[in-house]
Amino acid sequence: MVVTNDGTITIKPHKLGWRERIFFLISGIIVSIPVTLFLSALGQSFYSFLPDIYIQVISVVIMAPIIEEFSKAYPLFYRYSLSERSLFILGLLVGLGFGITEFIIYVLFYGAPFYLRLPGLFFHAASTSLVAYGIATNRAALYYLFAVFLHFSANLCAIFDQLIPVMVITFFTYFLSFITYRKTTERYLEPR
Repeated sequence: MVVTNDGTITIKPHKLGWRERIFFLISGIIVSIPVTLFLSALGQSFYSFLPDIYIQVISVVIMAPIIEEFSKAYPLFYRYSLSERSLFILGLLVGLGFGITEFIIYVLFYGAPFYLRLPGLFFHAASTSLVAYGIATNRAALYYLFAVFLHFSANLCAIFDQLIPVMVITFFTYFLSFITYRKTTERYLEPR
């Protein structure tokens, strides 16, 4: 912020640096993952008495998309004189950090084949970038719900081992991320 001699205030646009990009990548790991784990554990305590298939549907298909999309977007709400494109990139990085952590957990601890988890790594980056676009264009709730719907759809197909629909949803999410990136501009957002 710059204050001139006549008292007018000018907000100097902020340019993303590498440190900030790395910070947001890491925040996908150290902020989003713990929030997700905490909220997931809290939620499971309410329906732990149900049969396993119901627990899986509730936790993986319904709760995971709601919790994960929120926790990935959470670090993005501090915005200050960023351009739409900068906020989009930060969203992509937060989602990528989250996706990397989830990838490592599934592959190393649960023994999932890495080639099956690799698209999910980038799905998180793409879905979070969609939410970031919604934040940048003052339509956060709409894009959050859209990301939750895409995540819900992919997880529903995944628990029933429907690999082709999962891949279609995943690549559709990548495509939407690319389209919204193309819509972003270097226009700076007003501070809130």
